[in-house]
Amino acid sequence: MIKRLESYFEFARLGTNWRTELLAGVTTFLTMAYIVLVNPAVLADAGVPLPAVTAATCLSAAFGSILMGIIARYPIALAPGMGLNAYFTYTVCLKMHVPWQTALGAVFLSGVIFLALTTVGVRQMILRAIPHQLYAAVAGGIGLFIAFIGFQHAGLVVRDPNTLVTMGNIRDPTAYLALLGLILMVALEIRKVKGSILIGVLTVTGVAWAFHMVHWTPSAGGISALTQTAFKLNIMGAVNKGLLEIIFVFFFVDLFDNLGTLVAVTKRAGLIAPDHSIPRLNRILFADATATVFGSLTGTSTVTSYVESTAGVAAGGRSGVTAIVTGMLFVVAIGAAPFIGIVPPAATAPALILVGSLMLAAITEIHWHEPLVAVPAFLTLILIPFTYSIANGLGFGIIAWAVLHLLAGKARRQDWLLYLLAALFLARFIYLGAS
Repeated sequence: MIKRLESYFEFARLGTNWRTELLAGVTTFLTMAYIVLVNPAVLADAGVPLPAVTAATCLSAAFGSILMGIIARYPIALAPGMGLNAYFTYTVCLKMHVPWQTALGAVFLSGVIFLALTTVGVRQMILRAIPHQLYAAVAGGIGLFIAFIGFQHAGLVVRDPNTLVTMGNIRDPTAYLALLGLILMVALEIRKVKGSILIGVLTVTGVAWAFHMVHWTPSAGGISALTQTAFKLNIMGAVNKGLLEIIFVFFFVDLFDNLGTLVAVTKRAGLIAPDHSIPRLNRILFADATATVFGSLTGTSTVTSYVESTAGVAAGGRSGVTAIVTGMLFVVAIGAAPFIGIVPPAATAPALILVGSLMLAAITEIHWHEPLVAVPAFLTLILIPFTYSIANGLGFGIIAWAVLHLLAGKARRQDWLLYLLAALFLARFIYLGAS
């Protein structure tokens, strides 16, 4: 049985083993466990019952991650997406006065559209239409993005009313701990110690608890709470209210956030084929779309692939077992939700910084001496962290690529889908600017 599983997950070809995959799955979970606390807090502002959405967050993350691991066999974990949950709450429910049940109906419909487009091959066509050098820029941009988040969690970068961001208080204990964790992780990485990131996270967590630096408040949860949100979505309400605009935003942002994350994780793991294609792409997209539909049925906003999966990849994860382990830990988190906050931000911040730095290796594939390539790649690379959105960065890159190739007279008929994507992104930016 064990040999069959190792053969199914291609351990020999990927050069991995059970211990490495287990450590990688735990590492991914620790870097994204914050979603168990943050997502319910955001959706609760829309009126969604807190205990129920906590359970829905864990259950949808578990379902999506395990499904991805089993059918697609990639080390990509899923959970309700940040950004999309804020749009769900603060734009759709609070600003537009749409009941949360109706908003869940819109999420459900966007997931169904995902499934339909995946079945007929449209999402696969979109991914293939994006120039492979923009893939490298996306991977690097996401690296900067998650490193930026890590610096914020560490308190090393803070808001400033004049310059937007500035240096935090380096003497703050959180900053001390985060830097200690980063040094430890890098030292272990240099010595090629397996599980270096996980060891660093657990060490910093232990030090933080020893010095009483963890301010932990138990959160609500429990599988029984799901009765308050499960199957409470109002699909007909979303149709009758004509929420096409909302459905489109859920669909559009998740589509490109997911594609960006997919490219970044597979590139970091060395799983992209020599012809720049991604094996078993259909299965990856099917798992993502199904997870969104499942999440809406349980009572949470759009479920998507997580960039924190790169932390597990950096820890050695290469197969679907990594995602399955992460998913199983989310199952455990349903009952253990009150204890999720025991790992402080200072412990996960250095993991994000280290992984972000390693992901920048991808930008060496970009032909920086060619303006037709360099400018779109740079816009993608820099605007992902600056706009706090993978979709925005990729959108600017695609628009720039299309416009520059048109001006240079190098547009090709076979690239029609790329120009259609550029037009859609441009329309989206114009719409967002007017709203």
